[in-house]
Amino acid sequence: MTTIDILKSARAAWPALQKADTAKKNAALSAMADALIARQADILAANDLDMAAAQGRISEVMLDRLKLTGARIEGMAEGIRQVAALPDPVGEVIYRAQRPNGLVIERTRVPMGVIAIIYESRPNVTSDAAALALKAGSACVLRGGKEAFRSANAIVAALQAGLESVGLPAALAQLVQDTTRQSATDLMTAVGLVDLLIPRGGAGLIRAVTENAKVPCIQTGTGICHVYVDADCDQAMALDIIDNAKTSRPSVCNAEEVLLVHRAVAAEFLPKLKARLVDGRAAKGLVPVELRLDAEAAAIIPGTPAGERDFDTEFLDYILAVGIVGGVDEAIAHIAAHSTGHSEAVVSRDPAVLDAFARGVDSAAVYLNCSTRFTDGGEFGLGCEMGISTQKLHARGPMGLEELTTYKYIVRGSGQVR
Repeated sequence: MTTIDILKSARAAWPALQKADTAKKNAALSAMADALIARQADILAANDLDMAAAQGRISEVMLDRLKLTGARIEGMAEGIRQVAALPDPVGEVIYRAQRPNGLVIERTRVPMGVIAIIYESRPNVTSDAAALALKAGSACVLRGGKEAFRSANAIVAALQAGLESVGLPAALAQLVQDTTRQSATDLMTAVGLVDLLIPRGGAGLIRAVTENAKVPCIQTGTGICHVYVDADCDQAMALDIIDNAKTSRPSVCNAEEVLLVHRAVAAEFLPKLKARLVDGRAAKGLVPVELRLDAEAAAIIPGTPAGERDFDTEFLDYILAVGIVGGVDEAIAHIAAHSTGHSEAVVSRDPAVLDAFARGVDSAAVYLNCSTRFTDGGEFGLGCEMGISTQKLHARGPMGLEELTTYKYIVRGSGQVR
């Protein structure tokens, strides 16, 4: 099927989901989760082929994003079950007013319709997106990266088996079969067939979609995330937060890419940072973090001199840009100039600094004395997520069920005329 044929079949299947109540949708989600486990061997075999084809072509951290294991498939199934356990947003009355003439006006959550998702080499996004779209009452059309095509195909086959087992059309969750740029263009320009397009991936993908889409779209994903270490802070806590934010999984969008350190503690703190992220990791046989230092930081510890673009780069790797600032106001200004609006953190004991950072940083998630790695639908209690929105209209931050719905007004009367 062509991409347009897939979209048309999704549109045709959507009324069946509109008629499904919460119990029916939850039964479908449970069946989809069970099917993932039942077809685990097929999914892992497909992933082995993807991994073999990608060896030597993508970085080790990107290979980690691509790789599936039994535990990761179990996690995907559990993510679907968590979505099933969440309240159904469809039909929720979010505003109600009775007018002087007796009209009752209700703003009610309703499904989007057909949601298209363009994403890259993370197979788990396939099941996350399908589950969230289904619970929010929408059909979904998925367009993954070519590196993960076999894995995504096997996952979608399992999800479709789950849908059909409860009497819902398989066309409610489909994978685009064309992995060329043409299919992405088709989704971006499918006016009347796509109600919402969500790009989830690197800066190039996000830019291409936002510049070329003729259908409604939401910017997600790109994360140049900052941690600011204040003069008055618990330095052990700061090291733990930075270590987690940078090294726990550097290939994801909520990983730290930039560290800002107050000038008053830089001479004391930066050697501790190097000992933890560089020397300590190397001694343990782990990949050391490459520190890309501004001129002031480079005068304190050895590292790589920061290049012109290093404070504007989403490395997605064991690389950290490090700069020295004069205080929280300078940190806020630096973040405003270089951030993508994703996630930023401050480590400080000073309530005034924490308050200034929380008020002054204009990003989707602002962390006070904790890691940026929590920007995630599951960690926020939303179940799995569709992506992290870095824009301000309609949705911001982790996109859960509510962000995948729209609303309409239902007006109840008794013969009123104007």
